[in-house]
Amino acid sequence: MKVIICGAGQVGWQIARHLAGERNDVTVVDVSAELVRRATDALDVQGVVGYASYPDVLERAGARDCDLIIAATHSDEVNMVTCQVAHSVFGITRKIARLRAQSYMDPAYTDLYRRDHLPIDVIISPEREVAEAALQRLSAPSTFDTESFMGGRAQLLGIALGEDCPVLNTPLRHLTDLFSTLRAIVVGVRRKGRLFAPDPGDQLFAGDQVYVFSHVEDVNRTLEIFGKATRKQERIVIVGGGNVGLVVARALEQRTDRVRAKIIEKSRAQAERAADALSRTIVLNGDGLSAALLEEADVARADAILAVTDDDKTNILVAVRAKQAGCPMAIVLVNDPTMVPLLAALDIDAYINPRATTVSSILRHIRHGRVRAIYSIGDAEAEMIEAQVLSTSPLTGRYVRDIEFPEGVLVGALMKRDKVVKPTGDTRVEEGDVIALFALTKDIPEVERLLQVSVDFF
Repeated sequence: MKVIICGAGQVGWQIARHLAGERNDVTVVDVSAELVRRATDALDVQGVVGYASYPDVLERAGARDCDLIIAATHSDEVNMVTCQVAHSVFGITRKIARLRAQSYMDPAYTDLYRRDHLPIDVIISPEREVAEAALQRLSAPSTFDTESFMGGRAQLLGIALGEDCPVLNTPLRHLTDLFSTLRAIVVGVRRKGRLFAPDPGDQLFAGDQVYVFSHVEDVNRTLEIFGKATRKQERIVIVGGGNVGLVVARALEQRTDRVRAKIIEKSRAQAERAADALSRTIVLNGDGLSAALLEEADVARADAILAVTDDDKTNILVAVRAKQAGCPMAIVLVNDPTMVPLLAALDIDAYINPRATTVSSILRHIRHGRVRAIYSIGDAEAEMIEAQVLSTSPLTGRYVRDIEFPEGVLVGALMKRDKVVKPTGDTRVEEGDVIALFALTKDIPEVERLLQVSVDFF
């Protein structure tokens, strides 16, 4: 497949890295010669320097025979015009655009993106993706990472193991014997910075970060088995009343269970907009780093603090101050991945990486069809892939024990019709089943071969 990626920033670079690694013909376009050079030096991609919305630039990038264009520059308007030019001049059939301004997301204006108006097939809103990730974190407060799969019937849980974890030093195969009815599987382990797919004989140790794929009905039991208390979130303080904070507060207000939220926003104008848009949420105008303001927000009695300003350092310091004041749970928005190793030392419970959420969303739409969902884990170290099994797949009709998966691949679950089942060696994979696979990045091409998606997928 031939792909043009417009924008060589963090998101564009990661998408290029994924697609180039899967042997696609990728060309990166950016106005910055330095960013284009970085991409072409590090990845197996071609590069073109110039404005992505210019027809001659797209021509040089190979738009005449392009299958897919992804417009992920920093400008919404450039992304929109790029898709228009791609459609009107070059007839590119599939166009994805990243749009930030919430005005463009208003349901009242959806007609704008019709093929005879402004033809964009898929719109990615980073703010909404991040807000959804924040809500996922709040729904599983004892995890550092979480994502839903199989239509909400299953969940991937990232769990940091402490010294009090009851199953430390226990071979994973024994967990099946100890908890025979538990529909959960450890699919990934990060130990001393290295992520791997564990063998049945591997043990878990304090300090490990594990990724567990669980039936949604068994999430609470899974957390308890791994030493994490489950607690209901009733009081939440949100620092940052911009697009992300506002979307989260609105979602919390719509919940049927009683959740009391407060927003702290430094900008008076933005605080007033948030107050006008919300009905049950208290909005405080001031600096979230202020100890007095955090006290006014009663952060010591809150169940969680969510720091989602546009400044990483502010988010981290707010979280530290809230934890010192007695708040049991802190979630922060972090754009700079080099900051992430600091979070555990600072007792910050979970973080949201906007790049990872946006990349996961774009990949999900790129792999449209048989692959139903994708979640990028860590710094593009692995993926959780949900896909439907085709009749042509080498998996069809075989027992799990007989399938030669790569070393870095594990089956998290199978969904037969609408029933999610925990796979064992005796589980038979059949046409039409939905399978969830954990795969290290190096093994993704082999996974796609097993799923037989390379030809009829797009």
